[in-house]
Amino acid sequence: MTDEASIAVEDRPRAKDLRGPVAEVRVPASVGNLGAGFDCFGLALQLYLTVRATVDPQSLQPCRIRSRGEGHGTILPPTADNLIIRAMNLAAQKHGLILPPMCIDAENEIPLSSGLGSSAAAIIAGITLCVALCDHEIPAELVLRYATELEGHSDNVAASLLGGWVVTCTGQDGSVIAVKKHWPPDIRLLVVTPHATLETARARAALSTQVSHAAAVHNLQRAALFSAALEERRYDLLWEATRDRLHQERRQTLVPGLADALATPRQPGLLGLALSGAGPSVLALAQDRFDELGVAIAQCFQRVGIETTVRLLDVDDAGLQIKRF
Repeated sequence: MTDEASIAVEDRPRAKDLRGPVAEVRVPASVGNLGAGFDCFGLALQLYLTVRATVDPQSLQPCRIRSRGEGHGTILPPTADNLIIRAMNLAAQKHGLILPPMCIDAENEIPLSSGLGSSAAAIIAGITLCVALCDHEIPAELVLRYATELEGHSDNVAASLLGGWVVTCTGQDGSVIAVKKHWPPDIRLLVVTPHATLETARARAALSTQVSHAAAVHNLQRAALFSAALEERRYDLLWEATRDRLHQERRQTLVPGLADALATPRQPGLLGLALSGAGPSVLALAQDRFDELGVAIAQCFQRVGIETTVRLLDVDDAGLQIKRF
């Protein structure tokens, strides 16, 4: 990424009515960690949050919010606690902008508290809507910095913004370094989501504040191996490269059936297995036998009375999409 990188807005003719500018964003879901890449690997998925904001000059309210789909009334409440609104307000405050009164319509496909980056998508949506509606430009580096400030880590927000597989690092000055790398299109993502939410704060609280030297070396080796295996198309190495000692063991006890799901044995078609972000979704890197693999992982939850949703997803390589009408 360079200093010239910024949020691009596609201009379209505006309707001739009493409304003001209209901006729409589509932001992909994401998975973080990918096994050993704790808080540094992020991958965008073809599952989306779509938000349209319409300036309403005649409104007496700062914002009217309508939402449908996943998270209605929670991550997308019709109040100032809405994460999209909080992100818009943060960007406006940082740049001395005044947000106009508006109506927001959100349609969300991303399940909440499931390790699929729902909050990261909402944050990216809010910051970029502020950019579009205020006719302002914010470098992508600042978008990532603001988003990381709200989210607490950079892997999901970087993937939602840039698309594809992204490797991130937070600098000592708080800046976020993000490098987008090639993801092989022949590796698909099988995501098994138990119908049991796991709040990120609870998942974070389960982690130890200190790690052993052996655990740190274990993850460093496998994070490096993960990158090398993809670059050299050594997919046989991904099983070892997704082994983790920093977070999965502590988090797998938070939801019944999760430990068994993560212990699914190696089998044809299954390249790697990991907790999706903070969980409780389980992420399988796979090339074939998708139905059989989905059933095998889902049964681990079903045996303890928890239903699941199984999604076979491809990687979203485009990232954030913005239109202005």
